[in-house]
Amino acid sequence: QVQLVESGGGLVKPGGSLTLSCTISGFSLGDYAIAWFRQALGKEREAIACASSTYGWPYYKEDVKGRFTISRDNTRNTVYLRMDNLKPEDTAIYYCARRRASVCGGEWREERGMDYWGKGSLVTVSA
Repeated sequence: QVQLVESGGGLVKPGGSLTLSCTISGFSLGDYAIAWFRQALGKEREAIACASSTYGWPYYKEDVKGRFTISRDNTRNTVYLRMDNLKPEDTAIYYCARRRASVCGGEWREERGMDYWGKGSLVTVSA
């Protein structure tokens, strides 16, 4: 049974940092690209980062470049999203998703390219 479980969300002050984890089971992490999405209240879900299975540069949404870092540890079946210099507009539910391919590619933002999702982890950035 394929599962993705996010953890590490919480309340953080503006300018602070948080690291989310996406722990997978039921498949080999080394065979798939994994992406992070987020959905703020009243807004559509958007892709923010993607990491291919074994090689290649990660992809980032423009407004998180330089602040967010996606990484993966295939031996621990976990993908991480390190978030620095957080802003109130980063407040959202964060989801990880398995891409239907081993690489992110040019369509990495497309939800139709994902086949399994976690339930999400809430990140609140507030003073």
